[in-house]
Amino acid sequence: MTASASPRPAPLSVPELRERAVHRRAIEAAIWGMPIVSVEAMRRAFFNAGASDGDIVYLSRPADWRLQITTPNGSSLYVFLNFNLKDGPIVIDFPAAVGAGLFGSILDAWQVPIADVGPEGEDQGKGARYLLLPPDFQGVVPTGYLVLRPATCNGYAAFRAIPRTRLAEDTAKAIALVKQLRVYPLSQVDAPPPQRHIDIAGQLFDGIVRMDDTFFDSLAVMINEEPVQPRDAVAMGMLRSIGIEKGRPFTPDAGTRSILKDAAAVAKAQMMSATTNVTPYWTRGRWGSPGFAIRGAQTGFTYQSGAVFNVDDRGAMFFFACALPKKLGAATLYLIGARDASNALFDGGKSYRLHVPARVPAKQFWAVTVYDLDTAAFIRDAPSIEINSYQDIQKNPDGSVDVYFAPKSPAGKQSNWIYTEPGKHWVAAFRFYGPEPAIHDKSWTMGDIESTK
Repeated sequence: MTASASPRPAPLSVPELRERAVHRRAIEAAIWGMPIVSVEAMRRAFFNAGASDGDIVYLSRPADWRLQITTPNGSSLYVFLNFNLKDGPIVIDFPAAVGAGLFGSILDAWQVPIADVGPEGEDQGKGARYLLLPPDFQGVVPTGYLVLRPATCNGYAAFRAIPRTRLAEDTAKAIALVKQLRVYPLSQVDAPPPQRHIDIAGQLFDGIVRMDDTFFDSLAVMINEEPVQPRDAVAMGMLRSIGIEKGRPFTPDAGTRSILKDAAAVAKAQMMSATTNVTPYWTRGRWGSPGFAIRGAQTGFTYQSGAVFNVDDRGAMFFFACALPKKLGAATLYLIGARDASNALFDGGKSYRLHVPARVPAKQFWAVTVYDLDTAAFIRDAPSIEINSYQDIQKNPDGSVDVYFAPKSPAGKQSNWIYTEPGKHWVAAFRFYGPEPAIHDKSWTMGDIESTK
């Protein structure tokens, strides 16, 4: 007996085919465009703080939740600047790291680190004048500079000023070092304009990407400002199918916006999933690094290796973080914790504890910080975002420290408590500033974050 053939599905209409194509390609465009849209969001926050290209914004005290960028810490005094090379070369005059720590990276608009600066960077802590040349620069390159050639017109730099202690006099030295930073056009090198340093401590600095249809508005803005990289020819064709084309306005109708909004949500879910799946650092336990971070470090965060351009990893990396160094692990080393012993995501409504053994191998300091998984930023309105070794925290008799994560502080543990929000998942980062051999050779180990129930 011959089985009857299954009925063929009805062919899709032309409008249905178009909707599916737009949705599919918008998901890929969101993952591909994540790094440059993140830069646009941070640039917008920079301008909203009252800054312009050529200004420097900084924090005169450690960050609270109002510093809304991806996975910062609550220990350093952050420093940011944006640059745009459309009118010619730019000079960043970086001071010698005397009296405090000062280090970070300079990145292009795709968040490719062009140079690390500071003691572990190009200037080796001695200070230098960095000269950034536009992508199409054809002129004579002057001497006396460390020359950088970004592939984009836009870019930014993120630095961390680290006082030797939290005493007021050491903080003042760190801020004085920040105020030696200068940014100006090469054309004004003989008479640089007065430098504006804008303190944003206590102000909202919202540089988080909105994963909805407005993501594509930001992407269109940046596509129109930047040269097309040869590696991105296929992506540019993909963008045309969703209405983004260099040199043309982006004007999607309401129906297309609905599709784009859903596509951005799907892309976000994919990148969040990648964030919570880490490769363990130690033989036992769940502290480790997401695969996209490991593979990114192997390529200097270009995500290009041989014939492979790993767009998925790059998108996840810059959903989760920003301002990555060219050389990971020299000035800092960090580990991510996203799941408990049962492999469940951390629940903001529950209580957890982390036991930090004594003698943490960090020359400068250590810190454990909590982030909202949904944004990879500090939890908004959180009264406590981080515990670090600079703080006056309770220590056990053997020098170890217990850190508590919960919506409310356990009785008598306020100094060792980090807030988590009910109804939200969260991730933690444990950072070693000035990592010492015991963390690299793994002779020092740490247990997982455990539920206290």
